[in-house]
Amino acid sequence: MLKTKNKPLKYALLVIVLSVVFTKSVAAGEKIKIVTSLPDLAGIAREIGGKYVTTFAIAKGYQDPHFVDPKPSYMIRLQKADMFIQVGLDLEIGWVPPLLEGARNSKILPGAAGYVDASAGIPLLEVPQGDPAKLRAEGDIHIYGNPHYWLDPLRGKLIAENIYQGLCRVQPQNKTQFENNLSVFRNKIDELTAKLQARLEAYRGVKVIAFHNSWPYFDERFHFDLVGFIEPKPGIPPTPKHLVSVIKSMKQQAIRLMIISPYFSKKTSRLIAAKTGAVLVELAGSVGAQPEIKTYFDLFEFNIDKLIQGMEQAGIVPQNAK
Repeated sequence: MLKTKNKPLKYALLVIVLSVVFTKSVAAGEKIKIVTSLPDLAGIAREIGGKYVTTFAIAKGYQDPHFVDPKPSYMIRLQKADMFIQVGLDLEIGWVPPLLEGARNSKILPGAAGYVDASAGIPLLEVPQGDPAKLRAEGDIHIYGNPHYWLDPLRGKLIAENIYQGLCRVQPQNKTQFENNLSVFRNKIDELTAKLQARLEAYRGVKVIAFHNSWPYFDERFHFDLVGFIEPKPGIPPTPKHLVSVIKSMKQQAIRLMIISPYFSKKTSRLIAAKTGAVLVELAGSVGAQPEIKTYFDLFEFNIDKLIQGMEQAGIVPQNAK
């Protein structure tokens, strides 16, 4: 009888001891193990976490983030993680849930201290209205809004804030350092955005067509005019009839620039380019899409360079040269 009465007390003491041990291990300087869905999130996490974190991104920068094979090796990474960061808004709906379920790590599940939804508080574009079930039938429609928000550097500051909050939950003793790193990141983003906007200002309003609807946030920040898509609906391959319509529209509007991400086939886009005389430019959708894109800052430098090169190749004259 005495043993039965003491079991709750023994259990409580064990929990306290284990908590103390865990707290000491963190306080001793163990690095926070972060797993992210995309390399862009890992890049930002490294900027904010600095020497206190290690990062692993599941998707590669040259992969389509909508479709990633949920390998068992990723589950093992998640089992050992202290923090998990995802884009959210259903972007990873086909592969993140099975990985989290297989990992069985309660520290990184939604609602836990180690879980970060990078989309929290992000001003979203293209939030659809209507019945979600019907919207699904319209193709690769994201019912919460377009999820490619990381392609706007200023929204990247909000991503960084969400990651900062997560780091403070997991390792509060380093809050001051995380806060300092966040301030440095914000300043670097502001300086970079102003510099790149100035470079592109002379091309403001240039009409561009894209293969897939990945670029509305990038378009909004850098002020070109994204007028249409080669896909008739997100994720739906274009039919011959639609291609004829796209070619006709491009000729009528004198659209001379097309953009595509590296993970899409260029066959259709090259056909359209041949019929219209437009220049096809491959922009990077994520950090790591090309070997030289090693950081979140590199991503925007690369894309603006490529965009301007494409406009020059297409013979688009800057406004200040007219």
